[in-house]
Amino acid sequence: MHNFYRLNNFTGWALFLFTTLVYSLTVEPTASFWDCGEFIAAAYKLEVPHPPGAPLFLLLGRMFSLLAPDAESVAVWVNGVSVLSSSFTILFLYWSIVLLVRKGGRIKPGEETCLQAGLMIGSGIVGALAYAFSDSFWFSAEEAEVYALSSFFMAIVFWAALKWELIKDKQLENKWLILIAYLVGLSIGAHLLNLLCIPAMALIWYFKKYRQTTYKGAVAAILLGFLLVGAITSGIIPGLPSLAAGFEIYFVNSLGLPFGSGIITFIALILAALAAGVIYSQLKGKALLNTALLCLTFILIGYASYTLVLIRSSYNPPIDQNNPDNILSFIYYLKREQYGDRPLLWGNYFDAEIAGFDKGAPVYRKGPHRYEVAHYKTEYKFADADKTLLPRIYSVQTQHQQLYRQQLGLQPHEKPGFGDNLRFMFNYQLGHMYWRYFLWNFAGRAGDGRDAGWLSPLDAFKGDLPHALESNKARNNFLMLPLLLGLTGAFYQYRQDRKGFALLAMLFIGMGAALVLYLNSPPVEPRERDYIYVGSFYAFAIWIGFGVYALGHALMKVNRLQPQLIPALVVSVCMLVPALMATEGWDDHDRSNRYFSVDSARNMLTSCAPNAILFTGGDNDTYPLWYLQEVEGFRTDVRVVVLPYLNAGWFINQLTQKKNSSAPLPLTLSQENYQEGGLNDIIYHVENKSVKGPLPLDQYLKLVQQNHPAIQLKHQSEVFNTIPGKTIGQTINKEEVLAKGIIPAGKEDMLVDKMVFKIKNNALYKADLFILDLISTNQWERPIYFNNTSLQSIGLDLSNWVVHEGTAYRLLPLQNADPQREMVNTPAMYANLMEKFTFREVNNPDVYLSEEYLRLLQNHRASFNTLAGALLEEGKADEAENVLLRSLEVMPDKSVPYDFSSVYTAALLLELGLEKEAHHITDTLAGRADEMLEYLAKEDIADQQEQQKNLLILNQLARNMAAMGVEQKAKEYEALFSRHYNHAKQLL
Repeated sequence: MHNFYRLNNFTGWALFLFTTLVYSLTVEPTASFWDCGEFIAAAYKLEVPHPPGAPLFLLLGRMFSLLAPDAESVAVWVNGVSVLSSSFTILFLYWSIVLLVRKGGRIKPGEETCLQAGLMIGSGIVGALAYAFSDSFWFSAEEAEVYALSSFFMAIVFWAALKWELIKDKQLENKWLILIAYLVGLSIGAHLLNLLCIPAMALIWYFKKYRQTTYKGAVAAILLGFLLVGAITSGIIPGLPSLAAGFEIYFVNSLGLPFGSGIITFIALILAALAAGVIYSQLKGKALLNTALLCLTFILIGYASYTLVLIRSSYNPPIDQNNPDNILSFIYYLKREQYGDRPLLWGNYFDAEIAGFDKGAPVYRKGPHRYEVAHYKTEYKFADADKTLLPRIYSVQTQHQQLYRQQLGLQPHEKPGFGDNLRFMFNYQLGHMYWRYFLWNFAGRAGDGRDAGWLSPLDAFKGDLPHALESNKARNNFLMLPLLLGLTGAFYQYRQDRKGFALLAMLFIGMGAALVLYLNSPPVEPRERDYIYVGSFYAFAIWIGFGVYALGHALMKVNRLQPQLIPALVVSVCMLVPALMATEGWDDHDRSNRYFSVDSARNMLTSCAPNAILFTGGDNDTYPLWYLQEVEGFRTDVRVVVLPYLNAGWFINQLTQKKNSSAPLPLTLSQENYQEGGLNDIIYHVENKSVKGPLPLDQYLKLVQQNHPAIQLKHQSEVFNTIPGKTIGQTINKEEVLAKGIIPAGKEDMLVDKMVFKIKNNALYKADLFILDLISTNQWERPIYFNNTSLQSIGLDLSNWVVHEGTAYRLLPLQNADPQREMVNTPAMYANLMEKFTFREVNNPDVYLSEEYLRLLQNHRASFNTLAGALLEEGKADEAENVLLRSLEVMPDKSVPYDFSSVYTAALLLELGLEKEAHHITDTLAGRADEMLEYLAKEDIADQQEQQKNLLILNQLARNMAAMGVEQKAKEYEALFSRHYNHAKQLL
């Protein structure tokens, strides 16, 4: 076919334009949850996000942000990096499918028949679109995360390797290898996952260079590919900076030279060695050595994007995670050391007792004139009897230990064995954390709830689904059609092209099951991790393309069909697969008009008084706040303190510096007191009977500041600070507090002259010490707030000392007389919820609100309830009614389904005499709980969490109706509760 080349290129670019349009229509218009807010903020001002960073993504994001007409548009433009990365991925996927199908069909370039050309192009279209509309890839295409860019590099590198295989000219071959090396180097600045396609490329090299191939040779090529991956991930990425650090420490500490002298010398030596090697290889005509050195050079050039991290960190931007402004902290950042290690081949069981600690390598920090040893790394020691090969159940965290036992059915004191280890690997790590995700993408997904399962074709014919399942937009059933088409293609390729099959199988396994074994997941993750395995799904999408060609090849044997009709017939039928995936997935992948990730953060900042200090607990609590402050410039006076980061000295040091409009935080203790590996990482409670009553906070802080022996405990060669009591007292000057005007009107009688804080556990962590230091030193000059997550997570019980003012709790020297009820600053909270809070498009039922969004909205609904309840207690019924009606207006059931907090809403409505609104809620809740429990019983599903939630709703409804004197409703709900409770006990 003479025009095949042009038609193939045109089709590829048409797919690019089509998918760009699709992803542009469904992209999130602002910062999504998880890392997106941080990445957008970091890209906008070229700051330093969490390790290991993504400097190339940030540079591209910065370029895209320059196109934004205003600050609020920055997010969607940075999201555009993922949009274009994803559509380019589809472009190169299409071309790769065509290349592989051509090879599998033994079709020579320029000799294609119309039938073959039609089937090749149709195979590429169907396979590429199936991947374009697959759940995990589509998800990453719409937000400012690194995974879309990583997929792009995987796609272009794999395509370039396939093109390289076709080149006959040796010189041109080497140029393409150098291009591939440069792309690999650039990809390091996005994400390391795409490096796992190198073993597959090693197979391409082996099959091209060796006419006679063997299984041993193929295995050797794969092992060589993994060695290259190891050389890059261990030898180049952290290895070269580690060598540079060794030079730097020697030059500065031993030779007395200035800071930076060792690094400059090391870089000069590396450049000189590369230059000498290249010149030598050219003079001696050693083409292989020359190509290898040039490939290494271009990998390093691509990797050089990481200099952005060092350069920008040296300017101390507001977001400067780990503060990697020197070579030593930069290595810590690159190695992601703050996240710890996971054993791979040999390690402990989860119930292993810690036998001691090994003193590891020194950790240096930059001093005034030399690099000083800050502390030494420590590693747990376990008895050999408590270790195993290929450890999968290894985490000694208490929560993880409980989950291991629960998932494996082990009794509290039952020791796990190697069989349990393998069972966890196959059932959870491979089954739950990989194959479940694979089936989400190619069979169907049961919903967006945590640990949601997959759907089979039989699930499509189940009627009478509960409302929660039926209305879940993420419930998508593909009838297994993508799966069956892909399996058909894999079988066809295996029969027709064993080498090509081995190549795709290597890509499929290497970026799927093998990656699972490497990551060695714990028994619970903060979120679903399906996006990690998109490389494996990419390989399966190629098999979907092969499935189209296989069907066409089969129809060629049907004599009654005219050959020219076969491509149109096959492609038309197979196009139903991506069409089904698109129609099923559109409503839950369409993020247009979804703003609440940012609106909830805006509401949190709005809850705070000027110049506040706000403690947050995690990614979704924090990153949207950073986005608002750094990009939109909203409430930059508020200092956001991330609770988990307080255990790191670098973060505490940053808190003592001015950031944006926020002044430094006032602290008594010095940076030395907060350094890692110091005496205050963990402060154990050691009872001292001579200490009577609450420990005076100011006196204790002085002892900590002085490292006083009175609070120190020596264990072997280690020295620890301790705390001699479990209650700590902070003296309050009432007159000064009242003069500051921070006490809400009407609560002056709750002001105390001493606050007493209880320690929840048997130790204080550095974060808890920081909070105590801040409370003591701040002296109520700046407002201190906690969000719900941080308030629950700290090691101090502050629940009786906080006042609800929106979605944040303000710490005040007020004693809560009734711990069962929250203290509420009703004027401030009313102004926030009714006048200042934003809920853009939340009441639009067409906007997709995933489980994460609904959870935050339910927290807002609970805040409305809290305010309404407090207003009723104050006798302000009209205002309470306004609050509840506002809650129903901005969060109606049609978009934010009623939840457990709605039970209290209904009770408040009844108290106000709004019976119609109240009974609509109670009847809706009772009906949905009834149908869900009926469904679980009918399907014999022992979902304890879902059963408990719905039984709790029915029980509370019955109690509330009885308390309000609505006897008929009370009996109705009680009957439902009793019937389902008895059946649930039998089921469980």
